[in-house]
Amino acid sequence: FPWECHSGCYLRLVGSTVHSAQTAFLEPLNQPVFSFPCHHPEIHPASHRLTHLALVSETQNPLLHPHSGYAVAESQHSAFSLYRLLVFQFAVTPLCCPSRSSILTGCYPHNHLVRNNSLEGNCSSLVWQKFQEPYTFPVYLQKQGYQTFYAGKYLNQVKRETWCCLDIGSISDVCLFFSFSCFPPSISPPPLLYLLCVLTDTSNRLQYGDPKAGGVQHVPLGWNYWLGLVGNSKYYNYTLSSNGREEKHGDLYEEDYLTDLITNRSLAFLQRLSRPPFLMVLAPPASHSPWTAAPHYKSAFSTIKAPRNGSFNVYGKDKHWLIRQAKSPMLNTSIEFLDNVYRQRWQTLLSVDDMVEKVLLQLKSLGLLDSTYVFYTSDHGYHTGQFSLPIDKRQLYEFDIRVPLMVRGPGIKPNQTYLEPILNIDLGPTFLDIAGFNVSLTPMDGQSFLPLLQCFPDCVCEDAFNNTYACVRTLHPINLQYCEFADAQDFVEVYNLTADPHQLLNVAKAVDPSLLEQMNQRLIKFQACSGPSCRS
Repeated sequence: FPWECHSGCYLRLVGSTVHSAQTAFLEPLNQPVFSFPCHHPEIHPASHRLTHLALVSETQNPLLHPHSGYAVAESQHSAFSLYRLLVFQFAVTPLCCPSRSSILTGCYPHNHLVRNNSLEGNCSSLVWQKFQEPYTFPVYLQKQGYQTFYAGKYLNQVKRETWCCLDIGSISDVCLFFSFSCFPPSISPPPLLYLLCVLTDTSNRLQYGDPKAGGVQHVPLGWNYWLGLVGNSKYYNYTLSSNGREEKHGDLYEEDYLTDLITNRSLAFLQRLSRPPFLMVLAPPASHSPWTAAPHYKSAFSTIKAPRNGSFNVYGKDKHWLIRQAKSPMLNTSIEFLDNVYRQRWQTLLSVDDMVEKVLLQLKSLGLLDSTYVFYTSDHGYHTGQFSLPIDKRQLYEFDIRVPLMVRGPGIKPNQTYLEPILNIDLGPTFLDIAGFNVSLTPMDGQSFLPLLQCFPDCVCEDAFNNTYACVRTLHPINLQYCEFADAQDFVEVYNLTADPHQLLNVAKAVDPSLLEQMNQRLIKFQACSGPSCRS
């Protein structure tokens, strides 16, 4: 790989990034991960102007949330009867900033060049602001006359702290999350339509608002109304950039609880809306740490535990060394900890459920609901005990790359489930397609799925100096995943998800070598794609 990465990225393409890897989805076998920065064509006005609403949550995995299916959290009301179409979606990288950058640009990480959650890794950097931000989907929609609104977490950056699980040299043996290095470099084992977006969050770090990248005065291009969280996820005692002005908040629930504040500001925006079309994106902190629930939800889900099925507390046999080194079976203290985290995450999501209900009721009262496209998704998945990894994301497995995607809107029949793969880089092209904008005039790697809509405490090391992988994925006739690690071992993992849906058995040494060669060649070709070539 031409850059040093830490967590994988996925190509069609799906995976994580110096926290970057990528995985390609192929039908049935043919393309990848690297290329040059996105080419930026001239923007031409479209003849149609449609609006949209999308809900994007943070670190939600549909595979591990049986208590409420694929939605937010189980609730005392039915806000999430909103969905009409359930789609199987994959994040192109299971890490916050690279994944959110992919949603915004519609580009794979090898094209938008965000490597990890750091300013040095191009997360919300000055370079990002100059070369990628002008080509995000809100910019195109704003040029089409959309009123655009954003509230909540944007792009997060990570502090240069080293948390690790092994006592090696000067590295501490206390950790829960990983920032940069886990091991030293020397160690290598239609009608007028409306679209609204909601993003929820899952990691504790710095982000948008860094003084080195313009501070709170920087309002990202494409937004008429901007309410961006400074730093990473918090529920109280945070700072917002309100259209470039600093706005500080304390610890009073009625005034400051961030998820509710975002809800109230979004309702005010809709009430003041002078004219359609509009785009609204909401990005609450749930279900990211520190997992602070609203006071009236702190006793919810008191008996729920993390799912024990599949790969839970199973040793990662034949996995990459980073997975194999996890202590298995986990200590009882680890299991108690992850159960508590699982419970608290669901508690925070109850306020997101309230958000969805209130926004939908507001749209209904304004006569806009029936002409509104609503999308609910997440930036990446999350694991709680799978392969004895207590809590985090970043890995190449289904629990970290699969995310929920629920959609409702004009022409969408209720209670459908669609099994074809959708990537989060397909969201931007779909939003533009709904608006009547020619997606081929953009540098986006993704493709619109609008035709589909209209048709129907004990630490475990989970990141390292180099945890870079690239993957190719086929779904038919066999659900097969092929992944290569870019390290000294050139480690390969291959899974037949048709026979082994929990990815328990790495069959790299058992399959026909000619198949491995074929997958390798397709991955190499995918790694040179850009724009149209990524979709062909």
